[in-house]
Amino acid sequence: MEPQAWEDLERADGGALRTVKDLSAGAAGGIAQVLLGQPFDIIKVRLQTSNQYSSAFDAATKILKNEGPLAFYKGTLTPLIGIGACVSVQFGAFHEARRRLEEANAKKNPSNPGLSYSQYYAAGAFAGVTNSVLSGPIEHIRIRLQAQPHGAGRLYSGPLDCIRKLSAHEGVLKGLFRGQVVTVLREAQAYGVWFLSFEYLMDLDAKRNNITRDEISSIRVATYGGLAGEGLWLASYPFDVVKSKMQTDGFGAQQKFSSMTDCFKKTFAAEGLGGFWKGIGPTLLRAMPVSAGTFAVVELAMRALG
Repeated sequence: MEPQAWEDLERADGGALRTVKDLSAGAAGGIAQVLLGQPFDIIKVRLQTSNQYSSAFDAATKILKNEGPLAFYKGTLTPLIGIGACVSVQFGAFHEARRRLEEANAKKNPSNPGLSYSQYYAAGAFAGVTNSVLSGPIEHIRIRLQAQPHGAGRLYSGPLDCIRKLSAHEGVLKGLFRGQVVTVLREAQAYGVWFLSFEYLMDLDAKRNNITRDEISSIRVATYGGLAGEGLWLASYPFDVVKSKMQTDGFGAQQKFSSMTDCFKKTFAAEGLGGFWKGIGPTLLRAMPVSAGTFAVVELAMRALG
């Protein structure tokens, strides 16, 4: 189909085709994100939820020694399917919000409908909140599988068994969506900063070099994506720590935290401010290649799709 025909079709169906392209590109980025980041994520979760490791290196060494190399990809099936869907939703929601804001801006200033940086943050936060409906239960299952003991002490045989047991304890919704309030807060802050940082760097490059966005090289796209990933975690990490603690907490008499606020209070009382930054080292190490790969794959996919 000719480019003009694609454009006509997009206008005719109210932008549905554009949304499909956004979702498809996001899904490709999500798969790249999981495959690149899963080993780092295992280490991050272990450091956040256990006191048996002295450092990221110690955690990696002990996991490798006691559980073998495949342990770094524990629980991968759930995020491979789920995170692919999550990233697809993130980019789809972001670009939909972006288009709506551009339409509103065009009514006020037809010559310059582009988004302000606060609007980029708002569009990213919207994407994060939208995504949290999926990411909350998906990450809860993944964290349970990642944090469980190895060998005979295993609590869950796989994702479906985890869902069944969580539902048996607290019901389907309450069981799967534990920690959802802090998940929403984390996602809004994280993706507001993520998309804002990336768009700022892309805009800066295009203006400085007097080129279009599509002319920015893949290596620079990846670099800006990686830097945006660092910003994402620095802006939202304390929320992530609390989320991990709540989503690995016990049930009934074994439950330590009654709410997000209770978890914040108890973490501070027991560990001080440092408790909210446990595991930040491997997380930032992971963020650069994972976020770089995600944005590079998404950007290239969107260029290929037109």
